[in-house]
Order: sequence, then C-alpha cells, then structure tokens
Amino acid sequence: MTRRSSLPSHQPAGYVCPFCAIVEGGSDPPFTVRDDVVDRTSATTAWIASRWWERNDGHVIVVPNEHVENMYALEPRLAGEVHETARRIALALRRAYGCAGISTRQHNEPAGYQEVWHYHLHVFPRYEGDDLYRSSWHDTTPADRLPYANRLRAALAAGS
Repeated sequence: MTRRSSLPSHQPAGYVCPFCAIVEGGSDPPFTVRDDVVDRTSATTAWIASRWWERNDGHVIVVPNEHVENMYALEPRLAGEVHETARRIALALRRAYGCAGISTRQHNEPAGYQEVWHYHLHVFPRYEGDDLYRSSWHDTTPADRLPYANRLRAALAAGS
C-alpha cells in the first residue's frame, strides 16, 4: 500500500523527472551520465553528483528507483533501502577518498530548498575545516566526475 501525504505536491503538472531519467539509464551531459552511477540495487540508485562544493568533491546522491516526491511520501521500507545504500556509500567514501567523516543532507519543499521533485539524499565526504555548509558550489563535467566514480565503484566492490 502506498502512503500518500496530505501535504501539497510541488512538482509541476507534466513534470519530467531528471532523477527518474538517471534511474532509467538516460540523461544529458553536462549533468549526470551513465558513468556517474556508482551503485544500483532493485530499490535504489546512487551517483556522483554533478554539482560540487568547494572542498567536498565527489559527493553522492542516493535516490529510490520509484518516483517519490519527498520524505513525506517515502514509505518506511523504501526509506530503509535508501539509508542502507547511503550507509554503504559512506563506508566506501571513507575508503576511496580518505575523508575524516561523512554528512548527509536532504531537502523537502521549496522552503526547504528542494530543487528536484524526487526524494534524494546527499552523502558528502567531510574533512576537518571544510566549511561545507558555508562554501559555494560549482557544476562539473563528466570528465571531472569519472575518476571519483571509478574510485568509489572500486571501494564498493571491495565491500565494507
């Protein structure tokens, strides 16, 4: 049974979800491309984000494969799947990047700075003094992301 939130939907009529396109295996550069995907299960997909913050290169976005607008509509079973993928990604980030810690971030509704109307969880590598929440961001190219995706895929394959 799908739980439906009584809160309003913010995705526009006829919304074409870019994250659903990634899950289905398509997208257009300079945004996410197939080589950015680092992990896929029957319930989730994870990829290297195309937008990076100053000192936190190669962060990852984890989504449910099913289109769910925000956390209000996220079923408990699917929430568990997303967070298990995020946990595996976090362990792999530590191995692949040698980071000192991990932060996750998730946004809901326009006032919460949600920009894509598909639930997603950011998993950031963290370093002492990185000032993540006050730093600026920039867009990257597929070539920028590929070495990070390759390192992360290797760390995931090595296991936890």
